Amino acid sequence: MGLLSLVIWTPIVFGVVLLALGRDDQAGAVRWVALIGAVAGFLVTLPLYSGFQLGTADMQFVENSMWIERFNVNYHLGVDGISFWFVMLTAFINVVVVIAGWEVITHKVSQYMAAFLILSGLMIGVFCALDGLLFYVFFEATLIPMYLIIGIWGGPNKIYAAFKFFLYTLLGSLLTLVALIYLYITSNGSFDIATWHALPLERAEQTAIFFALFAAFAVKVPMWPVHTWLPDVHVEAPTGGSAVLAAIMLKLGAYGFLRFSLPIAPDAAHEWAGLMITLSLVAVVYVGLVAMVQQDMKKLVAYSSVAHMGFVTLGFFIFNDLGMAGGIVQMIAHGFVSGAMFLSIGVLYDRVHSREIASYGGVVNTMPRFAAFALLFAMANCGLPGTAGFVGEWMVILAAVKFNFWIGMASASALIFGAAYTLWMFKRVYLGPVTNHHVQELQDINAREFVMLALLAVAVLYMGINPKPFTDVMDASVAGLLQHVAQSKLH
Repeated sequence: MGLLSLVIWTPIVFGVVLLALGRDDQAGAVRWVALIGAVAGFLVTLPLYSGFQLGTADMQFVENSMWIERFNVNYHLGVDGISFWFVMLTAFINVVVVIAGWEVITHKVSQYMAAFLILSGLMIGVFCALDGLLFYVFFEATLIPMYLIIGIWGGPNKIYAAFKFFLYTLLGSLLTLVALIYLYITSNGSFDIATWHALPLERAEQTAIFFALFAAFAVKVPMWPVHTWLPDVHVEAPTGGSAVLAAIMLKLGAYGFLRFSLPIAPDAAHEWAGLMITLSLVAVVYVGLVAMVQQDMKKLVAYSSVAHMGFVTLGFFIFNDLGMAGGIVQMIAHGFVSGAMFLSIGVLYDRVHSREIASYGGVVNTMPRFAAFALLFAMANCGLPGTAGFVGEWMVILAAVKFNFWIGMASASALIFGAAYTLWMFKRVYLGPVTNHHVQELQDINAREFVMLALLAVAVLYMGINPKPFTDVMDASVAGLLQHVAQSKLH
């Protein structure tokens, strides 16, 4: 059992233990076990950081053993500079989410906490899998806990939202399974992803595989126009579910593009880059405008997530190192910032039980400490320099301008829209005089909420002020991937 197995299975084992505890009269003990499990899950990722070798694109901490011998399926794990930070991010967000649900969830507490711990382990498995079938198993298994989180602890329309989430993501994934089986047959019975990267595929094959993979990954990101499930799901999901969905789950799709679509079908990726850039720009510009007219805070942040993830796919498909690294940095930053935005909305919702912007006004008068955190996260969501939200967007815009001035110009407009809808929401919710008795009676954040928001605030500021540790880890892997994609274009 290697380090990556420990990172994947620690939260899952704690989750299974919680399911066994499973009684609401033991809720106090359940919460502590969940917190210990989440913290342990994060602590076992720290040796990854201390032992990670910079300057190499090779897979590290590799584990490889036979899993299903008949079909040559291996339990094959490893991380490189592209996947490394997502493992850390998932474990970190999991700790924050357990703290967030501490007092708020009062029924089926053990099942709620277990779902998040198991989900955390499965998502880390997606980022570590180097075997195609193992990747697919982890990728699909993440649907189950998320479906339950939305369907059991969600809002009034939770069943509709859970079904919509499940059907959208499952339909796309079935096409991907067909592509994986085709690659398995073409590579003479190998599910090894590195072997697939080296396959000499014809242009037509590459195009078919590219779009089959696109079906799953684009829905997961989600790219325009297959993004319509996301606002519904965010509105109905409990706060912790929204935070994990925005912070980690959307990244599984973007990560899939880097691990599968670009290296396996590089010629098709170049050929269809124009389409990908167009879809990304529509997400950045059009969905940014859609966010401006939202009356529901969660819907507004959900649409802003689609716009921010548009930057990610834009960065990947302009094929330069600044853009690709910028896309990955944007994914990590978005994990911190969108998670913080949803948890902040959750703090208000727990008190007033409304997500409507019109239900608030003048919150800064009654909750000054909380408003300070909310301001920081709002600024990060706008992409203010010095916060995590700025770094990735700036890198992608620079890369886009290098690639084509007008594409750079269009992507930069997102910063204006982002500032518009975020500051507009902040102004109406937090600033001005107190507008109603709900706001008048609000209590400022307690110690638990302070810890939860402070952890995210530190992450947002640290990444904004000192992004070098993040980019250093990914540089060699990004260069290696771009070189691979460029070389096969020359064949």
